[in-house]
Amino acid sequence: MKVIQHLNNLQNLRKKFFTFEILPPVKGKNINDILKLIEQLALFNPPWINVTSHASSIIETKDERNNNIIKKKFHKRPGTMGICGIIQNKFAIDAVAHVLCQGFSRDETENLLIELNYLGVDNVLALKGDNLNYNKEFDYNKTSNCYASDLISQINLMKSGVFIDHTDYNPIDFCVGAAGYPEKHINAIDLDSDIQFLKQKIANGAQYIVTQMFFDNSYYYNFVNKCRLNGITVPIIPGIKVLKSSNQINNLPNVFNVTIPDKLKKIVQDNPNTVEAVCAQWAQYQIEDLFTNGVNGVHLYVMNDFKIIQTILQNFSH
Repeated sequence: MKVIQHLNNLQNLRKKFFTFEILPPVKGKNINDILKLIEQLALFNPPWINVTSHASSIIETKDERNNNIIKKKFHKRPGTMGICGIIQNKFAIDAVAHVLCQGFSRDETENLLIELNYLGVDNVLALKGDNLNYNKEFDYNKTSNCYASDLISQINLMKSGVFIDHTDYNPIDFCVGAAGYPEKHINAIDLDSDIQFLKQKIANGAQYIVTQMFFDNSYYYNFVNKCRLNGITVPIIPGIKVLKSSNQINNLPNVFNVTIPDKLKKIVQDNPNTVEAVCAQWAQYQIEDLFTNGVNGVHLYVMNDFKIIQTILQNFSH
């Protein structure tokens, strides 16, 4: 089932729900831990599970024999497509594959989407992706999508049977999600201009929005209100993350342009030995407030740590 169908059904039933976002294992690890994680998440009946994707990166190593720097390209977390296939077919839960602009040609993107379709996966989240630490060179006459709105256009064309190589494929109808940023994207000038870019994603075919993490619900409510005033009517799912360490208090704002409330900073400072527990409690308060104010679904950034969200899920399952 497509995400938008889930959202419509759950809204009609006035049913509260959680969805989850997980990471493929790092290169060299096996999938057993992921399978165990999915089994644990499945107990809470998520309508879908997101699987992130990562482009290749460059690492530098030194050749001790001649002191030269050797650059090696590697893929940090392979396996997005395979994990989506397992979620979809082994666990009978709809999988949402993250599809990126950065690091992938349009041809590579098309091939990925065709393979996902073969696996029965028909939900994707279209993202620009993190900036690369190298300049990827594409083969002659190959192009890439610059922005998520371009990627969404490519995916939407496939619904009409339009493919890059003009091969006679059957149309592929993906449900496409887009990312929204309650405190604006880190590269955006301001929130108002960022919402105009978001409007373009919707115009190009995105059917729902899932937000970046936030730690003060007022940012989410303000974001939704601004979206509605600008004519964005699609569902907007709030994204919640539980902080795991005091280091994240300092690091996350610089990476994701999120604000850590002073009250939360003080709680973490006063409880250095129980950061996970107090931050889980903070996230639970956020979720309770969202549910109280009419939100019926929350997207949890699990990042493969089930223990940190287990108590939250158990509290809301009663």
